[in-house]
Amino acid sequence: MPRTLFDRIWDAHRVASLPGGADLIAIDRVFLHERTGAAALARMAETGRTLRDPARVFAVMDHIVDTRPGRGDGTLMPGGEGFITETRAACRAAGITLFDVNDRDQGIVHVISPEQGIVLPGVTLVAPDSHTCTQGAFGALAWGIGSSEAEHAMVTGTLRMERPCAMRVTFAGALPPGVTAKDMILALIAAQGAGGGAGHVVEFAGEAVRGLDMEARMTLCNMATEFSAVTGLIAPDERTFAYLAGRPHAPADFADPYWRTLASDADAVFDSEIVIDASGLAPMVSWGTSPEHTIPVTARVPDGPQRAHDYIGLAPGTPLAGTPLDAAFIGSCTNSRIADLRRAAAILKGRRIAPAIRKALVVPGSMAVRRQAEAEGLDKVFEAAGFEWRMSGCSLCFYAGGEGFPAGSRVISSTNRNFEGRQGPGIRTHIASPETVAASALAGAIADPRDYPA
Repeated sequence: MPRTLFDRIWDAHRVASLPGGADLIAIDRVFLHERTGAAALARMAETGRTLRDPARVFAVMDHIVDTRPGRGDGTLMPGGEGFITETRAACRAAGITLFDVNDRDQGIVHVISPEQGIVLPGVTLVAPDSHTCTQGAFGALAWGIGSSEAEHAMVTGTLRMERPCAMRVTFAGALPPGVTAKDMILALIAAQGAGGGAGHVVEFAGEAVRGLDMEARMTLCNMATEFSAVTGLIAPDERTFAYLAGRPHAPADFADPYWRTLASDADAVFDSEIVIDASGLAPMVSWGTSPEHTIPVTARVPDGPQRAHDYIGLAPGTPLAGTPLDAAFIGSCTNSRIADLRRAAAILKGRRIAPAIRKALVVPGSMAVRRQAEAEGLDKVFEAAGFEWRMSGCSLCFYAGGEGFPAGSRVISSTNRNFEGRQGPGIRTHIASPETVAASALAGAIADPRDYPA
């Protein structure tokens, strides 16, 4: 019987079929971060439970760490020190590999897992973070869970799961110049709604997807959660294997024919199919309070929920381009990798952000990305343009107290969510690609990156 890639991974990891229709699924990797790791590990210690296999569990300090240069060992989150110190102690006691605040390989979980070769094609990987789906870019079944589920996975090596449906989203044709993976996923969510992928594992396919590099594929899969999907994934290919080969936790090579079996059969049947003409896409920018409130940068704000219009301060019919901005942010697990920084820096090189931009940050996704960017001189480009150059971490992708944008700011951001208050109380966020963030910072208003050739 023809099978999808999802079928292959699920069936290979099904330990048992349970009463009521759920399956018990073997979990290959568990990742923790400091906001959730200490709680799960503490409950395990209190109940006398132990890790089934500490070598399969990894932890990182990323969510609330201070990203300012010279950050030391701290956080700007009020009361956040306990999250860091408790997670550190619990990981040491349990024998878990920890990427600590000032470790050479520290970074955002969904950035460093591929960097380290922890995620591999065909594995199951879970973390108490909704953007774990990012790692589906490598042909892994990776999804976000809660802290109690993380505890169960660490103790038993399994999770109880209802089998999701399978959806294929095909991006047919080639992307036009200036259009990115971020624009692809925003266009999908805008067209199908923020609930369009609910209950499904989404496989991204088509010419435009095959043409993406691995970092862009991660961006595409990252926002499967904003589509309400269980996860997103892309069949691995030679580009995938070349990216992973020889990394610390990956095989030296992927010569074994097994790796080429990780694909959907040509005649596999999906529960749902969506086809998007990639050649007709444009740079996208959100206008409201959900990623589904997104339009081409050249379009006018449509009719939408009144609360969204009131919060964002844009009436229907308003041209999105030209909307004045106060701040700009490049970073997050969506768009903080070296390719993202290169593209943004190419637009900024030799230019200066507008005086209206009161705060502009670049936060690399990992310390490895930061070192690579500095080796290429990208840090100097960002600083000369007026951006702050930071240490790695989640930073102002979300507001955890402590650091924030100036009160009332309108921000153009390469992050994944434009919910009310996501980047701070009263902060109005427009999500877009790093190129669009860079171009808009130069203009001091939402701008089309195609108007700022590198």
